[in-house]
Amino acid sequence: MTRTLPPREVPPAAPPSTAISGRLELGAAAVALLGGLLAALAGPVVTIATLGVLAAVGLFAVAAYRPIFATYIYLGTLPIIAGIDRGNLFPLVRPNEALLALLVAGAALGGYLRFCRGEPVPFRLHRLDVPLAGFLLLSTVWPLASLMLRGQLPLITEVVAVLPVCKLVGIYLLVRFTVATEEQLVRCLRLIIWPGAVVAVIAILQTLQFGPMLALLEAGWSPEASAGELSSRGSTTLASPIATGDYIIICLVLLLCCGARGMLDRRERLGLGLVLGTGVLAAGQFSTWISAVVAGVLILWRFPELRRRAKRFLWVVPVAFVVGAPAFIGRLEGFAELGVPISWLGRWDNLSNFYIPEFGLLEVLIGVSPDPVLDAPETWRDVIYLEAGYLQFLWIGGLPLLAGFVWLSVEVLRRAKQLTSRPGAVGATASALEICWWFLLVLTVLDPHLTLRGTGDLLFAMLAIITGRLCVERSPAERSPAEPSPAEPSPAEGRS
Repeated sequence: MTRTLPPREVPPAAPPSTAISGRLELGAAAVALLGGLLAALAGPVVTIATLGVLAAVGLFAVAAYRPIFATYIYLGTLPIIAGIDRGNLFPLVRPNEALLALLVAGAALGGYLRFCRGEPVPFRLHRLDVPLAGFLLLSTVWPLASLMLRGQLPLITEVVAVLPVCKLVGIYLLVRFTVATEEQLVRCLRLIIWPGAVVAVIAILQTLQFGPMLALLEAGWSPEASAGELSSRGSTTLASPIATGDYIIICLVLLLCCGARGMLDRRERLGLGLVLGTGVLAAGQFSTWISAVVAGVLILWRFPELRRRAKRFLWVVPVAFVVGAPAFIGRLEGFAELGVPISWLGRWDNLSNFYIPEFGLLEVLIGVSPDPVLDAPETWRDVIYLEAGYLQFLWIGGLPLLAGFVWLSVEVLRRAKQLTSRPGAVGATASALEICWWFLLVLTVLDPHLTLRGTGDLLFAMLAIITGRLCVERSPAERSPAEPSPAEPSPAEGRS
């Protein structure tokens, strides 16, 4: 017989130590507070950096998958981001230069992968490639080599000074190898002209002293400029009245060349022409008005039919003058007693005192320095700019570089003239490039317009088009059945 034993009494567990519990609570609270403070301080930076990395990866992938979108993105954003100074967002480079490097790298990787899959690579040397390669070497390698031949090591500023020409060649390669159809070319022309109209609107609002626009430009593009300087001339998002004027003139010339061939919608042409024409005055730059005269004469000479149509649009002239009058009148008031702008007297003073004395026989032959910007001895300014284009070629690379530019110009004008009779967007681009390169040759007497923000970008983009896949003469056996002959306009021309 078994006997049930009573259950053993288990002593109650000891309550947790209040001292340990309190220390854990205090530690957790301290860690939470510290984490919150770090998140509050680093959160925006980390968030912005993460978004920037994701955007860069996305742009790289898009350029690799559809290279034509790399061209679209660069042309569409160019006049908005090109005026942000080097070092503000990226070390040593402007945002448009960093964007171009990213897009070119993505497009190159995509092209390599397609080549590995056995797809044909549309690469053919063109006659213009030789003078262009020569100009590139004489603008970059030769100036740095000439310094080392004289026993001097290039400074970082002198190395950075040769980057603009590398950027222009990068644009040339990107556009040349991505624009393959008439529809894509028309989109590219619109992505040049429409942002140019936006720049013209900004210039107009500047000269009309529109407060929000002045505040926006001062915050993001011209932090060192005063309100009076911003409202006197249209510096816009390019942060330079000269660059603004060049950009607007190139867009206006391209628009007129498209209009002469019946491209783009009539109301689109009229609206854009009114805005761009007003922007020419709002830029407030004498070189812009000189280029407008040169371009106008060449356009009327090249397109006689425009002389007959011009009478119907004479009413646009007073409208554009009234809106752009503040900058125009303000600049006319700045003439010296000698009948030239006061700024030109300062320009000559810089040339005669700081630049011309540096030239000897050796410097004329091989150049002075890759960097034409000098430190100013005065306290009221930091640097001195070389404001004479042809003299700048001599300063950077001597007679070889000047000869290289002349050779390139001869070949560009020759090629453009060959294609001006072509119909459609190719002919419009060739005509615009020929006109714009002529006024570039005229204005280079005053300033180095080829390397200004936006000016060279557009010129080299058009140069790529007239040497690219749309303009290469191929035999009928090489041309696909659905592809139109180079002498025939695409059925979709003007409707894109």
